Amino acid sequence: MKKALVLLLNLFLITGAVQAEKKDAIITGADQTSLYLPYLKGKRIGMLVNQTSIIGKRSSVDSLQSVGVSIVAIFGPEHGFRGNASNGAAVSDETDDKTGIPVISLYGKKNKPTKEDMDKIDLMIFDLQDVGCRFYTNINVLARVMEACAENGKELLILDRPNPNAYIDGPVLDMKFKSGIGMFPIPITHGLTIGEFAQMINGQGWLANKEQCKLKIIKVKNYSHAMYYELPVHPSPNLNTQQSILLYPSLCPFEGTIISQGRGTYMPFTVLGAPLLKGKYDFSFKPVSIQGMSEAPLHQDQDCYGLDLRNYDAKKLWASGKIDIKWMIDLYSAYPDKAKFFDATQSKAMGRIEARMGTDQFQKQVEAGMSEAEIRKSWEPGLSEYKKMRLQYLLYP
Repeated sequence: MKKALVLLLNLFLITGAVQAEKKDAIITGADQTSLYLPYLKGKRIGMLVNQTSIIGKRSSVDSLQSVGVSIVAIFGPEHGFRGNASNGAAVSDETDDKTGIPVISLYGKKNKPTKEDMDKIDLMIFDLQDVGCRFYTNINVLARVMEACAENGKELLILDRPNPNAYIDGPVLDMKFKSGIGMFPIPITHGLTIGEFAQMINGQGWLANKEQCKLKIIKVKNYSHAMYYELPVHPSPNLNTQQSILLYPSLCPFEGTIISQGRGTYMPFTVLGAPLLKGKYDFSFKPVSIQGMSEAPLHQDQDCYGLDLRNYDAKKLWASGKIDIKWMIDLYSAYPDKAKFFDATQSKAMGRIEARMGTDQFQKQVEAGMSEAEIRKSWEPGLSEYKKMRLQYLLYP
């Protein structure tokens, strides 16, 4: 009787987690527990989650386990289940100390659940906070998990969350440059939530052999794409502020150049610079190795000179619906050794600029001195065609 009372109390606490919110506040799929808790009863549950997967202010794994949900496996994406692994670092399987649940890494020896993994579960839950960019790997994990579910006859339950960069901009990926940081023919910012993106994956036949994954989506309540959304939990070690999240679509392409984006500092994706820009800019920073964030960052232990965007009004990028490519144009113009600017080998970058921008034209355009307007014009008609295609998969206005 006592155990039953504790479970009922915990259930009340998590289902009432958002009741104190003001009327018409955005309520994530995870927070609407009454819509899916009955569906989990009697099922063996697998969860693709990380530190952003919360109900109220508590881990969704911890919350659901506390009310008797049978979670038999946790699947961890890049940065791991608790979100403390460095960018690009392989993550090992483990047992979660707090819950005792096995954690199966999908960013280490394998990137997709095996048949053996899927045989252990009846239902997979996907609950990750995405940031709306082609090169942010959550959508790749989504596709692989959908594929595993389709191949093994399992349903995928998505607890949807808002997109903080819910606009559409950038060149559509030329599939010649398909890679681990660009798997789909979409622009840099795709303007979809994870739930909507899952529908697009099914609808466009992007899974192997055009498999179809059975989906159940718990929609975000009181949400539209026009709403500004500030993330309650940092989605990864190097997106540690709302400012970095908003600047990420514009600054991540610099990973295909000699320019540091601040990895190796506590202000990543809010600064840009390189040692050879000394004398061109007054602002400077020094990347160092930081465990759990960036080991061996570009230009480690060297003073980098460039742009300080920490106080830049990044919200206007969201409001305008455009990434900023002028910073790339300006820094290329200022860089003294232009032959090295886009040299990915020299910069130790994570993929060449083609992989980041999705086209081999962008580098040529910047080197030729084309204007921002001219470069943007080259993104058509692909960008407009994508916007039209996207409409059929929307869950929110």
